[in-house]
Formats: sequence, structure tokens, C-alpha cells
Amino acid sequence: MMRYHVIADEDTVLGFRFAGLEGDVVETPAQAREVFERVRQDETVGVIIMTEQSAASIGEEVERAIFESTRPIIVRIPGPEGPAPDRRTLQRIIEETVGIKL
Repeated sequence: MMRYHVIADEDTVLGFRFAGLEGDVVETPAQAREVFERVRQDETVGVIIMTEQSAASIGEEVERAIFESTRPIIVRIPGPEGPAPDRRTLQRIIEETVGIKL
């Protein structure tokens, strides 16, 4: 059975726990990095949900994991502060990855 795991601030993790998902509250980049690596190694986790802020705090690790592996899937969502102002669109991500302007 594939599990979901949330890595985010306290309010976001609590909200997802009400929906039945597991998660870890992270407040520093060091905590985010440690939890992210631990959860990535868990074979039962199929999807990691991170707030944009949590993912940005360890940006390189998250980007590398997204582009170098197929599992777990990593999903970035807006946190309580709303969408990040520099949020990349799907079109921009594809253009950067493939190198072709759409």
C-alpha cells in the first residue's frame, strides 16, 4: 500500500493529519533535510507532500530528487502564507527540463 507523507509547518501537517495522512513538522532547513532524506528512503511512501517554503529551504535536494528519481513523487503545495511569489509554472518547468520553449 502506498502511503503519503507531509513535510511542512505545524498548521499544514495538522490539517493533513485530520485527513488521515502522516507528517512531520519542520521548522529549520536542517530538520527539513533530515526528514526529507529519511522519508525518501521509506519504501512504503509513494508521495511526499511539502509546502513550497519547506521545499525551498532545501531546494537543491528537492530539485535533484524530483528530476533523478521516479519514487516517491514529490508534490509542492502553497503553505499558510500562500503561493511563493517566484513559483514556477508547469510550462516553465518543462521548458527548463527539456530545453524547448513551448
